Amino acid sequence: MAAIYPFRALRPPVDKVRQVAAVPYDVVNTEEARALAEGNPLSFLHVSRPEIDLPEGTHIYSDEVYEKARENFERFKAEGTLVREEEPHLYVYRLVMGDHTQVGVAAAFSVDEYDNDLIRKHERTRPDKENDRTRHILTLRAQTGPVFLTYRADRRIDALVEAETKREPLYDFEAEDGVRHTVWRAGAAEQLARCFAEVPLLYIADGHHRAASASRARAELKGENPNHTGQEDYNRFLAVVFPDEQMQILPYHRVLKDLNGRDEGEFLEAVRARFDITEGAKREGPGKAGHWHMYLGGKWYGLSLKGESARTLSDDPTAALDVSLLQNNLLDPVLGVTDPRTDKRIDFVGGIRGTRELERLVDSGAAQVAFALYATSIEDLLRVSDAGGVMPPKSTWFEPKLRDAIVIHTI
Repeated sequence: MAAIYPFRALRPPVDKVRQVAAVPYDVVNTEEARALAEGNPLSFLHVSRPEIDLPEGTHIYSDEVYEKARENFERFKAEGTLVREEEPHLYVYRLVMGDHTQVGVAAAFSVDEYDNDLIRKHERTRPDKENDRTRHILTLRAQTGPVFLTYRADRRIDALVEAETKREPLYDFEAEDGVRHTVWRAGAAEQLARCFAEVPLLYIADGHHRAASASRARAELKGENPNHTGQEDYNRFLAVVFPDEQMQILPYHRVLKDLNGRDEGEFLEAVRARFDITEGAKREGPGKAGHWHMYLGGKWYGLSLKGESARTLSDDPTAALDVSLLQNNLLDPVLGVTDPRTDKRIDFVGGIRGTRELERLVDSGAAQVAFALYATSIEDLLRVSDAGGVMPPKSTWFEPKLRDAIVIHTI
């Protein structure tokens, strides 16, 4: 079952939501966050990336950073930048980006279901990032950014959600990146909860560190509470869940700073030993799975593995991913990238930056070769998660992104 719970959200007033709502903390670095928040004292980046209000060079995991987060969060509440709902609610959250629309349900979700793998994962988490968000949650006693969940679509839930969108919205605004965010208080909360109770599994699409940190925070707070009942708010975490059919995954490309000691001709020969190569490939990237485009020396090449179809080379759903096939057949054996998580010679270009950014990096000399991939499918993600697998790093870029602080779950 998938348990969802209404909660008494802490949220911005309608006239302030566009100023408060911020990009997720982990899609920007300190300098980018500082630039986005410049001139906007209400931006939630002052809470999610509070080092922007401290002297340059302050370590992002220092005590001062968490104290500044707490100070700014308390100020937002005291000044009315964030207000408490009088009653618990579920919310319907719609994102519109260009021609793409997706509509989900914002709720509190069960930490127990996360711990017991009824909410499935596909990504390893980094201890430093887990430590950071756990401390952030415990300092604020709040989960300020939602986990991004998905599930195999259910027509009954679709119908209930569609009906909610006919009501008057609580929020309806366009962010500075052109994405439109519309939120409704759900009137059919009990019906939604009953339908989700029949959904067997949920899947983390994005936000593994947020979910892991919510679990760690719960463990700590449970240990401190001799009267723990299991009904406390810290037993739940904030998330928005979307049907799989509506999810949009953009490709995550790879760029390499060198050719592992080869010149361009030698490198092409090494690649040709493993791949069929065609010249004049489209700059937009491959049009289907099992194909890759490579940018080298100002030219685009098409790549496909020799022999069997790339998608049928393995029964392992992780090994069959395009990102895995490229890693195992080219990046590792030809370019010497044995661990893309730690190798400083590889970088990743995802989302809407697209293939023009690959050309820019190679043409400028910042990289020597770039690889454009076809986007991982949502079905690939579900298969890997069901198999208990782990996706390679930088396999998926979900777009559009949820915004922090539209609704906040306090614990």
